Amino acid sequence: MPNLKVKPSGTRGRVTHVTPQNAGWTYVGFDLHRMKPGETVSGETGDREVCLVWVTGKGKASAGTKDFGTLGGRMSPFDGAPHALYIPMESTWSVTAETDLELAVCSAPGGGTYQAKAIPPGTHPQVTRGKGTNVRYVNNIMPEDDSSAHSLLVVEVITPGGHTSSYPPHKHDQDDLPNESFLEETYYHRLNPPQGFAFQRVYTDDRSLDEAMAIEDGDVTLVPKGYHPCAACHGYDLYYLNVMAGPQRIWKFHNAAEHEWLLKA
Repeated sequence: MPNLKVKPSGTRGRVTHVTPQNAGWTYVGFDLHRMKPGETVSGETGDREVCLVWVTGKGKASAGTKDFGTLGGRMSPFDGAPHALYIPMESTWSVTAETDLELAVCSAPGGGTYQAKAIPPGTHPQVTRGKGTNVRYVNNIMPEDDSSAHSLLVVEVITPGGHTSSYPPHKHDQDDLPNESFLEETYYHRLNPPQGFAFQRVYTDDRSLDEAMAIEDGDVTLVPKGYHPCAACHGYDLYYLNVMAGPQRIWKFHNAAEHEWLLKA
């Protein structure tokens, strides 16, 4: 199995490149581009669908023959909800940076007759999950109930310093609906302030997979299976952008039985 932590390869250009081939799985792809004003990145979706997320900055975007104008605006991923753009299979896209721009390219197998569309901030209301030191703040970008994609699920989460997230530990690695869905998942992590660090553990019930990782600003973690909780250290807020995909576009998870008591505490 590949290393579950992917470090950025530099500070400019395409600094992260996760594909089904190099991740050793089937569905999820994730690229991260860091661009200067005037720089352009473009792509062809082929048999996959794409969700572009403006993590920070502004850029002019087009998809197919449609001009979406300037999208983005926040200068920090901790500063409100993002702009995003969905692009279906068999299409082209292009983004030209107007400011320093951090652009995430989330991809998964395409299908159907979906149309390109902008997803502005506020399309889905922010959701607060958990209580006490398990509180975190969720910005859904492409949730399962939006009927906007064939397989992509995309969401951002802000976890305050000293809090846990994706916790109590849960997993979604069995194609066993309605009990549990199979979804691969990537986490793109950012820290505020950026010199901080956080932790993530990915593990299975039988511990055949059991990896604990110290996460720094810009790291991507891979979750091919198993439970995958995160912990943000005191003084450092944790942001992550999740991309999920599997055979069905349904997020149905199973909590670790020994930790379910936390939901009633």
